[in-house]
Amino acid sequence: MSQIIDALGEIAERCARSAELDDALGPCLRLMAERLALVRGTLSLLDDERQQIWIEAAHGLTPAEIRRTRLLPNEGVTGQVIQTGQPIILERISDDRRFVDWRGIRERGDDPAFVSVPIFGAERRIIGALAACRFNDASPVQLQRDTRTLTVIAGLLAPLVRGTSRNTATTPFAGDRPDKQLQPDNLIGNSKAMRAVFEMLGQVAGSEATVLILGESGTGKELVAQALHRHSHRSDGAFVKVNCAALPEGVIESELFGHEKGSFTGALRQHQGKVERARGGTLFLDEIGELPPSIQVKLLRVLQEGEYERVGGVETLSTDARIIAATSRDLESMIADGSFRSDLYYRLNVFPIWMPPLRERKADILLLADHFIERHNRQRGHRVRRLSTSAIDMLVAYHWPGNVRELENCVERAVLLADGDVILGHHLPPTLQTAEASNTGIADHGLRPQVEAFEKELILDALKSARGNMAAAARQLQISERIMGLRVRKYAIDPERFKVRR
Repeated sequence: MSQIIDALGEIAERCARSAELDDALGPCLRLMAERLALVRGTLSLLDDERQQIWIEAAHGLTPAEIRRTRLLPNEGVTGQVIQTGQPIILERISDDRRFVDWRGIRERGDDPAFVSVPIFGAERRIIGALAACRFNDASPVQLQRDTRTLTVIAGLLAPLVRGTSRNTATTPFAGDRPDKQLQPDNLIGNSKAMRAVFEMLGQVAGSEATVLILGESGTGKELVAQALHRHSHRSDGAFVKVNCAALPEGVIESELFGHEKGSFTGALRQHQGKVERARGGTLFLDEIGELPPSIQVKLLRVLQEGEYERVGGVETLSTDARIIAATSRDLESMIADGSFRSDLYYRLNVFPIWMPPLRERKADILLLADHFIERHNRQRGHRVRRLSTSAIDMLVAYHWPGNVRELENCVERAVLLADGDVILGHHLPPTLQTAEASNTGIADHGLRPQVEAFEKELILDALKSARGNMAAAARQLQISERIMGLRVRKYAIDPERFKVRR
């Protein structure tokens, strides 16, 4: 019972500290799994207007699976909980046909217990459901206790659910319904900042407006451009991209507009430029701030008139390519110092989309990490299943100057280094190895503290996996129970925190 009280206390503290549901939900679902053995936790929300239920967040579910899961208000166990407002307990999922197995649990031969409870909004109006599975000790008494525990957690989360832009006391999901959003498969995120991006994508994707994508390097600006093209009326046309920073000034004009045979030394034949190739499709100009002033004038003509000439040519050509530009630079400051034309800026800045840096969307870090783990598992044949607690703490604490690109590189490295199915803290790059996360002091750089920190991490992970059973953890680590006891005392580890008591 003390284990449950401690876990509920942590969840309550997390909810009290969080102003947004995004900040609390992921950590709460993780605490449910690690401290209460309530795994595969899922929070689903109801849209009354569209009569549809979708998953807001799920522990252990990929972002793609979350996005494609939709239920009717009376469909499945979750649908019936939301419709009736009563909890539902399944001692085994195989015993009840109402259970919608969108995770493929039955195919893997698993048959856990399942509990789902309603989430109430103002005036006892049902706004969603909280659910989880239990694999061990699924006795009727334990499942009743789980139901009460989930009900308390649902009550703690309810104020944050009501406070989201998807749910208000009077209008469910007001101003942020799925039909007004576009969340492409290549963009991962559930944070408030990314929801704003998805809403802007939904507003502009079907139009012919010029889009300017702003944001730091590594935030995913090219992915946004690809998504705009794929979800536009031009999706059958070409998506042509030009990195303006990668081409020297003497080459970029020819690459953009093409050249005629003999127009300069080495021009042995006529060359079709990117603008011409993008006819009927989309031209993506990455790092537009690096474009030389002489080329800016010619690009402005393309935007204004849809006309241009090849280098060395006299024939005026036309294009209907849609222009999408991106930059990590401050174009307004460049206008002030004369390095970027103001008239070109205003032509490009018809519909700006700002991509938030990763440090401003902390709620997405674990979603992205899980996505990259899954990707690199497929590419390299690895079987990494999860991140250890210390690895999660390091990822969340880091400031990510390289944004999503840096996170993917870190995860790829960790997948390569992991010799089991868990990414541990020491598998992450040295830049993430903080003193707090690695249990070492700032001045402790010798071999002993590094080895001890690694040993403690392995013991903690084994105890968590064994639900606090020291004998089982010792067998997992292939050490004697006596050595396990000595190490637990040495590192002041409390195995009781990992146990789930009746």
